[in-house]
Amino acid sequence: MQPTLITIGLLCLSNIFMTFAWYGHLRMLGSKPWIIAALVSWGIALFEYLLQVPANRIGYSVMNVGQLKILQEVITLSIFVPFSVFFLREPLKLDYLWAGLCLLGAVYFIFRSKF
Repeated sequence: MQPTLITIGLLCLSNIFMTFAWYGHLRMLGSKPWIIAALVSWGIALFEYLLQVPANRIGYSVMNVGQLKILQEVITLSIFVPFSVFFLREPLKLDYLWAGLCLLGAVYFIFRSKF
């Protein structure tokens, strides 16, 4: 499989874990002391790192670090928006669209040498 596709797949999976680690406790552990939420989040984050580190190593073989970072940000927003709407039950805001459009501009500028 192509390194770019492996990188994208691993970063997507990694980001799902990261999103739950960073924000899932707001819904699931809101009544627990913060230290419990932090320890649970830290445990979830371990799985995020087990996917993110190999993703970045594989991706670095075909992309530069700036491209990897912008790719990660696009994936983050692509996963965070549905997570916040469906899991946290936050309202869908037009601001997410504007942020997405700004990221598309970032994608263009960071990857334009490859286009």
